[in-house]
Amino acid sequence: MTDEELASLAKAGDSKAELELFNRYRSAINKCSRGYFLVGGDVEDLIQEGMIGLYKAIKNYSPDKDASFATFASLCIRRQIQSAVRNASTQKNQVLSSALPITDEDEDDFGIFALTSAQRPDEQLINKQTNQEIIAGLKKNLSPLEFEVLKYYLAGLSYEQISQKTNLSKKSVDNALSRIKNKLSSIKKQIF
Repeated sequence: MTDEELASLAKAGDSKAELELFNRYRSAINKCSRGYFLVGGDVEDLIQEGMIGLYKAIKNYSPDKDASFATFASLCIRRQIQSAVRNASTQKNQVLSSALPITDEDEDDFGIFALTSAQRPDEQLINKQTNQEIIAGLKKNLSPLEFEVLKYYLAGLSYEQISQKTNLSKKSVDNALSRIKNKLSSIKKQIF
């Protein structure tokens, strides 16, 4: 089958046709990704971006246009990779790339992140110590229920989901989060 026929089938939901296109274009994606550098990423990240570009090509290809699928796919792959490189090199993602997890040596990661622009090891050590002080303060000042609500909240659960997991009403979850915010504010004032 031609690429155009496979693209048409894949667009209609044929997963085998889609897989065949991904297999056919894998080497082209690898070749295209070699010419770029992704800040904070590696070649595999660029290959994934290329795969996203190919997926977009499959979903948006129109056979009644004057371009072959290969031409359209090549353009989509290259643009997706270039867009990823451009976005990675901007300053808007700097906050996310400089977030350090606040962890406790005896516990799992709590999902709390301290934002830092520290690049030097001594600054990172200071931030780690500060993070440990915050966790110690949370353990000392939060009730077990508040701590549980906080962990669910930081995991991204909605008030409804937290309510179901803790057997509390949504209003009780909201009240617990208000208390947690007040206590966290006090902890931060003590530390800083």
